[in-house]
Amino acid sequence: MSHKVKREISSLPFTMNKLYRRISTIRPSAMILSILAMAFAVFLFGGGLYDIIMKPYPAVYYGGRFIFLYPDLSMQFLSDSIEAMMLFTLGAIGLVAVYQSTKYAYKPRQAYMLFLVGVVLLFLTYILLEATVQLKIKGG
Repeated sequence: MSHKVKREISSLPFTMNKLYRRISTIRPSAMILSILAMAFAVFLFGGGLYDIIMKPYPAVYYGGRFIFLYPDLSMQFLSDSIEAMMLFTLGAIGLVAVYQSTKYAYKPRQAYMLFLVGVVLLFLTYILLEATVQLKIKGG
C-alpha cells in the first residue's frame, strides 16, 4: 500500500468521529419541530395509521358514480382520510393565524385581520367536518 492510502485509512476513525459529533449536535429550530409535530398530529387525526394498516380503497365506482365517502362511520376510504387531513390542516393554519395575531399588539388593524382570518378558518373547518360526518351518517 502506498503511504497516502495508509494515511487516509488511519484518519478514517477521526473523520467518522468528527461526522458523528456533527450529526449528534445538530439542533433543529423550534419552528421545524413544531411543524413536524403538527404534521404528525394531523396525520394521526386524519386516519393515517388506519390507511397504513388496513390499506383501504381510494374510492369506489358504484351505480354509475364515484363514492368518495364511505357510507359508514366504522370504515373509511383513502379519500376520507385525505379530506380529513386537509380539513385538519386548514384548522391548524387557523390556529396559527390566531396565535400570530397576538404578536401584533402595536398594529391593531393587522392583529384584528389576522385574528379574523384564523377564526374564519377554524369555523369553516368545523362546519365542513360536521357536514362530512353528517354525510357519512346519512349514507351518501
